[in-house]
Amino acid sequence: MAHSNSPLDLGVLPIGKLLGQYAVPAIIAMTASSLYNMVDSIFIGHGVGALAISGLALTFPFMNLSAAFGAMVGVGASTLISVKLGQKDYESAQQIFGNVISLTIILGLAFTVVSLIFLDPILYFFGASEATLPYAREYMEIILAGNIITHSYLTLNSVLRSAGHPRLSMNATILAVIVNTILNPIFIYGLDMGIRGSATATILAQIISLLWQLHVFSKPDELIHFKRGTYKLKSKIVKDTLGIGMSPFLMNSCACIIVILINRGLGHYGGDLAIGAYGIVNRLAFLFIMIVIGINQGMQPIAGYNYGAQRYDRVLKVLRQTMLWATLVTTAGFLVGEIIPEWCVRAFTTDEELIDIAVKGMRIVVMFYPLIGMQMVTTNFFQSIGKANKSIFLSLTRQLIFLIPMLIILPQYMGVKGVWLSMPCADLVACFVAAAMLIPEYRKFQKLNA
Repeated sequence: MAHSNSPLDLGVLPIGKLLGQYAVPAIIAMTASSLYNMVDSIFIGHGVGALAISGLALTFPFMNLSAAFGAMVGVGASTLISVKLGQKDYESAQQIFGNVISLTIILGLAFTVVSLIFLDPILYFFGASEATLPYAREYMEIILAGNIITHSYLTLNSVLRSAGHPRLSMNATILAVIVNTILNPIFIYGLDMGIRGSATATILAQIISLLWQLHVFSKPDELIHFKRGTYKLKSKIVKDTLGIGMSPFLMNSCACIIVILINRGLGHYGGDLAIGAYGIVNRLAFLFIMIVIGINQGMQPIAGYNYGAQRYDRVLKVLRQTMLWATLVTTAGFLVGEIIPEWCVRAFTTDEELIDIAVKGMRIVVMFYPLIGMQMVTTNFFQSIGKANKSIFLSLTRQLIFLIPMLIILPQYMGVKGVWLSMPCADLVACFVAAAMLIPEYRKFQKLNA
């Protein structure tokens, strides 16, 4: 049962077993949240139309940005809590939890207000056209209205994992996916709400999950629970939380900038349907990335705890095993994208032109996928052992330092194909940089261990 997962097991149980215990629920949760987004796209594609898929694709940067603020608090807090539990400092862990609740609400509110005020100009900037703007606006108005719920739900899920309840964290996500999948067709087809129906289903699903999380954290016998006197913000906790959370924040913010550049490039060289095609490819390719993120999330508390306890043999072991699993997953993504892309794309749409563009794009995007598992694990490993600067540098190289110049230069010579090609090319270069940074660190741990 979930309750037998004491944080103290992280220092004694076999690494393979621990990684399974922590990663499998996170993988299921990540796959589920990926399917969550896919469900929206599939229902919108079949229920509203091809242009609505393009409208939905324009909201991705918004979702990334919202997730960036959520992750900054959630990941920062859960890492701090893991370390405090490793040191058996339960009082501090409790204080961090209280501060995180307050911080989440403040950031969530601020994001909602600013975004709603400037919604149309932001969407035009993201690459919307007269044809796709109404779809994107209808969807985002409802998503933004429920933004605090989204943030709270994501943050509490991170904390559940670091408090030794990976299963409960997984259950919360699965619950949201199931509710979303049931409500989507009811709102889109049954109540004829179109793209708004999909957004409404998403927020309602998160509300139901959030209520369940609140119930878990309200039990006084939980190691970490709601406790009076912990909600007043303390500058040190806020600073540490945001400092550690800065890496995932920057990663998500970069993802936002990247998607804007890709959408604008595709819109310019290939038109509205090319944006929709990328929307589909992104959903499919991201499924494999999400699984690797799940494996990484499983590694994080194990690496953090054993690094804190100076068990370097265990730190190295969890790194190697995570690396192996991540590579297997991204290789599977490569095979699916090269061998059966058309079969996957047809799930989203019956529009032949859209299918044709998406299939070609998919084959290009997954070109170097077998390598990127290593790069993602390395980035996350540095974060897990508190070396945030290296983690931030690696997350920035792949997205900002390599991809943005390629997105600006390649399309000028190769048109729409250049936009697609810039993605795998940046992946390739980023992998070499990650390897160059990981090898010296790995040798250092081997020495410490000896």
